[in-house]
Amino acid sequence: MRKWLSVVGIGEDGLEGVSPVGRSLLAQATVIVGGERHLAMLSTDDTREQLLWTSPISDSVEQIIQRRGQTVCVLASGDPMCYGIGVTLIRHIPVAEMTIVPAPSAFSLACARLGWSLTEIETLSLCGRDLALLSAVLYPGARILILSADKTTPVTVAQLLTQQGYGESQIAVLERMGGTHERIIEGIASTWTMTNELADLNTIAVTCRFGEWGIGNRAWTSSPTPYAPHTPGLPDTAYHHDGQLTKREVRAVTLSALAPLPGQLLWDVGAGCGSVAIEWMRSDRRCQAIAIEQHPTRLQYIANNATALGVPHLKIVAGEAPGALEGLPEPDTIFIGGGLTAPNLLEVCWRLLRPGGRLIANAVTVEGEHLLFQCQGKLGGNLTRLAIQRAEPVGKFLGWKAMAPVTQWTIVKGIEEP
Repeated sequence: MRKWLSVVGIGEDGLEGVSPVGRSLLAQATVIVGGERHLAMLSTDDTREQLLWTSPISDSVEQIIQRRGQTVCVLASGDPMCYGIGVTLIRHIPVAEMTIVPAPSAFSLACARLGWSLTEIETLSLCGRDLALLSAVLYPGARILILSADKTTPVTVAQLLTQQGYGESQIAVLERMGGTHERIIEGIASTWTMTNELADLNTIAVTCRFGEWGIGNRAWTSSPTPYAPHTPGLPDTAYHHDGQLTKREVRAVTLSALAPLPGQLLWDVGAGCGSVAIEWMRSDRRCQAIAIEQHPTRLQYIANNATALGVPHLKIVAGEAPGALEGLPEPDTIFIGGGLTAPNLLEVCWRLLRPGGRLIANAVTVEGEHLLFQCQGKLGGNLTRLAIQRAEPVGKFLGWKAMAPVTQWTIVKGIEEP
């Protein structure tokens, strides 16, 4: 099919700043799609059909698809493929039917103003997204660029930074970059109050500086490390839990065995407080996970922990496995950390796992261990026993206190491992 849909990026300088190719595509279009700001740039005597974005955005996407075969031009802010409408459209319309003409992104413009290298910073959009995502990219010295939802976003970002102990961080709000009204407002997170004076169209630049921990931060009460690394094995104190927690050392080994890759989906069956699913998702922002848990209190722990550690998009399924597993998206990897001896749980997980997928199961009871031995004898895979000891006070001295040993079964479906 011919290319009937064009997506043209527009900067703050309006239609005058659009490339010749973009202007040509706009001129040829019989249908023009955009927000109020973009459509207002058109001539008042332009009689072509105009579609204004609606909520939910899926309704507007469907209207565009209904006009397949007509010449449609979508006007977008900056680079449509950088947290933009182009990313949404490409999920529904083949790129072979589209022409995408980007303008400089807000991130590129901000880096040019600040002298930052775009390849050495963290980027984030808070347009219609949870503020908790910011927690996943906080560490001392981090440089972060954030697309604001509106003029209130900088103050909420400043409040979160202060609560997390980064109140000394420098903030710069870059407004209307590339236009005649461009300006930069600078301040410190702990004292930032500006809201009404800002433009809705703004980008936030943060230089993270670690100070005193905020009230309520619990993640590192027993550690001097002022951030939560993306490597596996966060301290146990990073999580709210009732004891149903894969301990730090075992969790690190388990995540290594799970071997997350960007974009893969994990089922965390019997998730407890969600620690394995959370650290799976923290390994890469594209990783996805579903936490399956039946206990009401633990379900709340999972939600709280996911928000606190920057992965609020963790999907939580309330229910008892294996029944709760039917109908879920096909997983790349399954971890069974709780309820291992539930009737038919292992059999159902093995059946629902995709070919080439990985299954990891941890057992701490004799009954669970016996079940893993049986499965290993039938299906193959590797068995590993993890025995951890921690030094703890014994009177005036230190002694080794053993944790309950864990038997771990690792297997890849349809692939024999040495």
